[in-house]
Amino acid sequence: MRTTNRSPYATGAGLLIGAVLDRLVADPEHGHPVALFGRAAARLERTLHRPSRLRGAAFTVLATVPVAALGTLTQAGAGPLRRTVLTAFATWTVVGGAMLGREAERIADALESGDLSEARRRLPRLCGRDPHTLGEKGIARATVESVAENTSDAVVAPLVWGALLGVPGLLGYRAVNTLDAMVGHRSQRYERFGWAAARLDDIANWAPARITAALTCAAAPVVSGDPLRARRISSRYGHRHPSPNAGHCEAAFAGALDLRLGGRNAYGDRIEHRPELGEGRRPDVHDIRRAVRLARAVNSAAAVCAAAAACLPDRTRTGARSAA
Repeated sequence: MRTTNRSPYATGAGLLIGAVLDRLVADPEHGHPVALFGRAAARLERTLHRPSRLRGAAFTVLATVPVAALGTLTQAGAGPLRRTVLTAFATWTVVGGAMLGREAERIADALESGDLSEARRRLPRLCGRDPHTLGEKGIARATVESVAENTSDAVVAPLVWGALLGVPGLLGYRAVNTLDAMVGHRSQRYERFGWAAARLDDIANWAPARITAALTCAAAPVVSGDPLRARRISSRYGHRHPSPNAGHCEAAFAGALDLRLGGRNAYGDRIEHRPELGEGRRPDVHDIRRAVRLARAVNSAAAVCAAAAACLPDRTRTGARSAA
């Protein structure tokens, strides 16, 4: 009788369970592991900061390597059950799809009730734009664009790295992405210091952003969209964004939702004029909920694909041994 080894499926099962937990179990208001990491990284940044790329690279290495190493140590030697539990907990910790959807829907609630000040108050939880300069349509566009970009950053990318590397991939990716949010933006303080964190985040998100775009195009019928149109818009406009990754996600959402994104963005005293993405109308309030519905479909598809991908190498090796 030949026994079946279930351990190859532990990572895949953990990814699926963690993705379900993200939908069912809200993040704690205090003591979330990502928030604790952010505070520790902020203290390290204050200690190391100089307007130097070398200093910024040292900061990036010192902040990310210990996190990935912790993931490696906790996963090492773990049996199937423990590996599943560890992967599920790590996935729940780093995946933020449910929180992204809730925040976007709260902005939609505020706009639909005519409470523009509340919508402006909530917008900084999703993006760094100055909300005080934005009206209803500006907030709607900012929210849709943030949902599109963060579907990759907060959901697809960690699942991809979890499928490839397990717990170290999940934790390491979230550390990299958190550092980019902290110091990777263009400002006088971080123009040079944040360069390494921003470039590492670009590398980590290159494949996930394009996977997000592909899944978005496939999921377009969920919002009565046309997958072929979404694919055409994604291919035509995705590379026009100043980010090497965000534009592919935003263009795919624009095509699936039949919208036109991009334009003038205000970040405090800094004004950016982004290329327009898509050929439809400008987003309105009701498009926020459509974007959230589309994002949830992409999140579910990404979880299933990541779980399946996590099992593929071990299944291939098993088949090879059986053939031998």
